[in-house]
Amino acid sequence: MGVNMENAGYDKQLRQLEQIAPAGYVLGLHIRYNSATLVFRTYPEEWMNVYTQNGYMMTDPLVAWGVANQGCARWSALGVPDPNDVLKKAREFDLNYGVAVSCGLESSRTIGGFAREDREFTDQEIQDIHDIVLHMHGETAPAVKLTQTQIDALRLMASGSTTAQAAADLGISERALKNRLKTASERLLTRSTAETIQIATEYKLL
Repeated sequence: MGVNMENAGYDKQLRQLEQIAPAGYVLGLHIRYNSATLVFRTYPEEWMNVYTQNGYMMTDPLVAWGVANQGCARWSALGVPDPNDVLKKAREFDLNYGVAVSCGLESSRTIGGFAREDREFTDQEIQDIHDIVLHMHGETAPAVKLTQTQIDALRLMASGSTTAQAAADLGISERALKNRLKTASERLLTRSTAETIQIATEYKLL
């Protein structure tokens, strides 16, 4: 998922994660359309090769859990099917205990998996990981700006107005309104007005 970044200005947070999860981790920030804006990896290279070559992401229980949930869960308590025994195979590379973390809207989700070789993570360690991930999720939100006309159009649509009502309120044609919604969608890389409103709200643009 996405492009692997060595630090991207997050050295302090990444060092903290490495200390808490000494066996390694993968963190994908702002995953959209199965691709992350940023990815950080410290899992063993041999495991990442096996993972990629076998396409495990499609059946990875951590990913499935992260898409469906927000928060934290130990790998031993995910309660998600693992048809390809991804977690069992991970243990062959000393990824014996772990925690999954997920946050953000479904349309811009951040998901991470963090591992230890020796024991389960403590509650405090899980909380520390969660806090770091939440901070990085917020700090890496794309720096996108919308025009005031786009914001006005989205606000009216978010309030429940139809395109005809919104256009009338703005004193423009429906075609012009739809063009504003389309350009806002293109700027935020979304596929629908509803998703554009979600992303714009998360990025505090509305």
